[in-house]
Amino acid sequence: MDVPSQPSEGETFVLPSAEATRIARSKLLPNLPEKGLGAEQIQNHLREDIVPGVNRASQSPNYYGFVIGGVTPAAAFADNVVTEVDQNVHVHLPNETISTDVEDRALSMVCEMIGLPPAEWPHRIFTTGATASNVVGLACGRDFVLREAAKANSSSKHASVAEHGLFEAMKLAGKSRIQILTTVPHSSLRKAASIVGLGRASVVDVGMPDQRHIFDLPLLEKRLEEDTTIASIVAVSCAEVNTGLFATNGQDMQHIRKLCDQYGAWLHVDAAFGLLARVLAENDEYSTLKAGVAGLELADSITGDAHKLINVPYDCGIYLSRHLDIGIEVFHNPNAAYLNTASTESTTSTDRMIPSPLNIGIENSRRFRALPVYATLAAYGREGYREMLERQIALARAIAQYLLDGKDYVLLPQHSKGNSSDPLQHIYIVVLFRAKDEQLNKTLVKRMNASRRLYVSGTEWEGSPAVRFAISNWQVDVERDLRIVKDVLVEAAS
Repeated sequence: MDVPSQPSEGETFVLPSAEATRIARSKLLPNLPEKGLGAEQIQNHLREDIVPGVNRASQSPNYYGFVIGGVTPAAAFADNVVTEVDQNVHVHLPNETISTDVEDRALSMVCEMIGLPPAEWPHRIFTTGATASNVVGLACGRDFVLREAAKANSSSKHASVAEHGLFEAMKLAGKSRIQILTTVPHSSLRKAASIVGLGRASVVDVGMPDQRHIFDLPLLEKRLEEDTTIASIVAVSCAEVNTGLFATNGQDMQHIRKLCDQYGAWLHVDAAFGLLARVLAENDEYSTLKAGVAGLELADSITGDAHKLINVPYDCGIYLSRHLDIGIEVFHNPNAAYLNTASTESTTSTDRMIPSPLNIGIENSRRFRALPVYATLAAYGREGYREMLERQIALARAIAQYLLDGKDYVLLPQHSKGNSSDPLQHIYIVVLFRAKDEQLNKTLVKRMNASRRLYVSGTEWEGSPAVRFAISNWQVDVERDLRIVKDVLVEAAS
């Protein structure tokens, strides 16, 4: 296909050209200068030499690869302020800075936006992303299930992995291992399992044979009850990464919650993709999506990603939990005299005790990533984010409808076995498809991305190549962007 040298009027190429990346790479400084080149020269170097070689993933509404979202104007302004004031948000020092108050208030606003009472989710913290949030969630779940098992085992000693290590805690709890029961999990869940000592092999898929993203509830119960020497964490994929499909509905969540209570399991929800669906209106158009996020309030912990659909700069994950005591048990930062201060016990105007973030999360050194979240939520509010998400869903469903109506492509997955006769009801922000022509399918991603007018990800479905649109940028314009998508699809198939 012919690749235009210039974008159409009003467009910006999403990807740099091969020549632009080659030139930018060639202009990287080969060595550390003995004498500095000066700030002005380096500013020019970055703008003229480096920037032309990077993609416009966050700036373009037509980047449909990783779920990057974008950066709203309010968040961009706040992020510049973050660099200017350069806070280390690690210790609550209310008489010296309000940075921890801002983080606590921003997280409270996140809870309010998604319909979770902030007071019921006292362990809340910003992380570097969903991977770090999953690490926090599994670490807390690990300690919780062993502590509860030790109590049931009538152990007089407190079972704490954080204090005594995994082997000693498991011995006290009378457990041989911990399993993580889930369906088509994001890869970061297995990575988190390896980090917290449970191992990638501890992640067990309990999905339905014909719909792997949905829990096989009888199988889940069987795995929970069949071996009393195994402790369990149940992890729900709230909008699966490859398809955007949800693993549960409200009734499923109630059932899973009862099973977790019965067998002493921790219920973790990875909602990095799906969390914001809770802002959608209660109507028929979004009923399937709303069902997918119903019952999240029953979880013990929830992972989110503000640098996805909340559209703040990268490096901003969300962790929410109902168990602050477990968080402090796992992440308490002891024996650092210079970090001990009476002000960490102070209350704020909200009469909430704000724990120092270094005592409830992974990092001691933390960028002030809360400020862009606070700024963008305040600027656009619940209604603004609902409107953004509705546009993103509308574009995804318009693309899906175009694929269904055309002769060249197949919309995936096929929903004939689902509970809805309308496949568009299942479309959230992800559109998965492939070409009917197998030869075209092998090169489809490359052909589409060669246009540089948009960017899509290659993936697999049932062992064959597939293509994935992931729509998350705040600048989406359904009519404009659908026209670009159609043009590229037609050109790719010609």
